[in-house]
Amino acid sequence: MGIKVIAKNKRASFDYALEEKTEAGIVLVGTEVKSLREGKVTIGESHITIDDKGEMWINNMKIAQYEFGNRFNHEEARKRKLLLNKAEIEEFAHVAKTQRMTIIPTMIYFKGSKVKVEIALGRGKKLHDKRQDQAKKDVERKLRRGDDF
Repeated sequence: MGIKVIAKNKRASFDYALEEKTEAGIVLVGTEVKSLREGKVTIGESHITIDDKGEMWINNMKIAQYEFGNRFNHEEARKRKLLLNKAEIEEFAHVAKTQRMTIIPTMIYFKGSKVKVEIALGRGKKLHDKRQDQAKKDVERKLRRGDDF
């Protein structure tokens, strides 16, 4: 049972200091799964909310309409329900609220025949933190290439 990555949210690690990660299932309709198999999804602007009923939802995840879909094709940017047990949702909600963190999707992938979303708690980075991270990446890149400083 291998994992096939469909899309990664590269902005997540740039904009947020990611801490706790977990895996969640996602409720989809048939044409959405077919579009995902073709890799037509963007999760760069998406975020996760928890409603009053204690359900977790992913917003702004855009799955392109299936090319061969008919009138039963799905809506591209609808909010989709995430599947976690109640205790996990309550834990995420509590930590996010008390420590002022955001719940962000970091990756969407197939695990066997199921579509899974990796979600993480993230604390927003300030501009100077982003600059420090970029400087570290530049130094590591130069060291790997063997460039002189």
